[in-house]
Amino acid sequence: MFSLPLRDDAELRPLETWHAEEFAAHLDRAREHIRPWVGQGFVTTDLEGARGTLVRYGERRAADGGRLYGIWRKGTLVGGVMFTAFDAAAGTCELGCWLEPAGEGHGLVTGACEALLDWALVERGLHRAEWLCRADNDRSAAVAERLGMTLEGVRREAWLYDGVRRDQQLWAVLAPEWRARRADTAR
Repeated sequence: MFSLPLRDDAELRPLETWHAEEFAAHLDRAREHIRPWVGQGFVTTDLEGARGTLVRYGERRAADGGRLYGIWRKGTLVGGVMFTAFDAAAGTCELGCWLEPAGEGHGLVTGACEALLDWALVERGLHRAEWLCRADNDRSAAVAERLGMTLEGVRREAWLYDGVRRDQQLWAVLAPEWRARRADTAR
């Protein structure tokens, strides 16, 4: 099984259909915390919905599209990262993330996203990776900044949540920028 250590007590692994019960329990802990920041189709309320989300991402992965990875800390699923979009032919992808409160403040998302960016921009040869977040989501914007992404603009009123339209930031990093950054970090 694929597993990538993020820290001594945390690892990144594919989040698959057989994790449905664990994923549903995690969403019970995370739901209200992440609801304002992630797509509404992701925040399911029962085991069937959790399984449906995992099946959708499994189908996307099989088609060389989106992918979903869980972050386990001390053996408990506390969040994850994903390719919400992955288009090898176009050379582009979009990353996303979520965490329950117990997973915050440990650098887990940044480390996990670095692994995804290495795979997409170096190993797979994609050219551009994007990060979209609500303009008032300071924690998410901080991750994009730590990843060396550039804020390219704001999509006005692009995010509908609770009947209110909110602005959305678009961050991106290009493959040459990512490779240069990783080379600088290795020195």
